Amino acid sequence: MRTLYICRHAKSDRSPGHANDHDRPLNERGLRNAPFMAELFAQRGEPVDQLLSSTARRAADTAAFYAGTLGVPISLVAYRSALYHASVAELLRVLQEVSNDRPRVMLFGHNPGLSMLVEHLSDEGLGDLPTGSIVRIDLHVNDWAAVARGTGTVVWWDTPKRHAGQD
Repeated sequence: MRTLYICRHAKSDRSPGHANDHDRPLNERGLRNAPFMAELFAQRGEPVDQLLSSTARRAADTAAFYAGTLGVPISLVAYRSALYHASVAELLRVLQEVSNDRPRVMLFGHNPGLSMLVEHLSDEGLGDLPTGSIVRIDLHVNDWAAVARGTGTVVWWDTPKRHAGQD
């Protein structure tokens, strides 16, 4: 079995001063929610072997909060430009290349691809994943190369809005 944690980046700054979508930073809410959700995840005590992140600033910054909270050196976060606004096919390609000695992977990226990936893997539509949300999917495969449609089950999912003060 493989475990995949799908994390949509925290809320980003859409003000006119950030014309380049790739370089948009987290906004005030994102800077609150990312460390909050990282801490909630850490409290679950679920180990993670690999962090993969889009190269977009908002995803990379969200991944950095998780890495810091989980005690993973930022140098061990793998950044993949292919994850920036990736389609399901591109997301699957990245996952299928993960080393099999890393059975628990956390993936940081963007919608609509991440929401579509959840449905593709689990046949369970959670709708549009809100910013800052995280989904655990258990994949019923022994090899990352075998990850495909319907090979997973959603175990749990969480969003900042489910917690008081994290709107």
